[in-house]
Amino acid sequence: MLELKSLPDGCKARRQTNGCDTCGARAFSVCASIDDENLARLDSLAEHLTLSPGEVLIREGDPANHVFNITGGSICVYRLLADGRRQITGFLFAGDFLGLATGERYAFSAEAIEAGSACRFRKTDYRTLILETPALETLLLDRAHHELAAAQAQMLLLGRKTAIERVSTFLRDLPGADPMRPPPTGRVHLPMTRAEMADYLGLTIETVSRVLTRLKTEGVIRLISLTEVEIVRPARLQALADGET
Repeated sequence: MLELKSLPDGCKARRQTNGCDTCGARAFSVCASIDDENLARLDSLAEHLTLSPGEVLIREGDPANHVFNITGGSICVYRLLADGRRQITGFLFAGDFLGLATGERYAFSAEAIEAGSACRFRKTDYRTLILETPALETLLLDRAHHELAAAQAQMLLLGRKTAIERVSTFLRDLPGADPMRPPPTGRVHLPMTRAEMADYLGLTIETVSRVLTRLKTEGVIRLISLTEVEIVRPARLQALADGET
């Protein structure tokens, strides 16, 4: 006769763990609102992606079949204009969600700026989970409100602010964008290139470089490297961002 034995506690625990348990971005993402049972279900729906710099996550015009939860690195979201120019509409980091508020086709493109990771879900499966998980629905609605506020801020940035106000605002706001990699106090990490900054701020590369040089000359910032800036005079940076010359 076959004798059935219970699993040791250690084995039982290992069998119950899933990718979400060890995900560093969980605390900053919508997954934080989900109980253990639904978290296991969410993990079963996820396709875990490893992203290389420049790898395309979404192409504008493709069928919008998937949604994405960014779990590491950084992503730029952009649209191509008719003349081939690119307008970057946002930078996403660990904990950010992408692709749910779309129609039948994606209205934007998204690609990795640096090495990173993401979870990909079929949109139909994810929407079913949302309907059955009120806490997840509430948090996604809250995220949507934040995205709307960010879009309005971007409209102000591009429509009313001068070049130095745009760059100063960008340097002021960026440090809190990536919760998994908070920079040391007074530092700003810039994973994006100067060209990507320019495409986001609606400026040329030359203008971005000129403004950074001016801020450096006036002692407002110190350029430690291409990807690291020290804010030497934060009050002055704030004033410039607010339009006080």
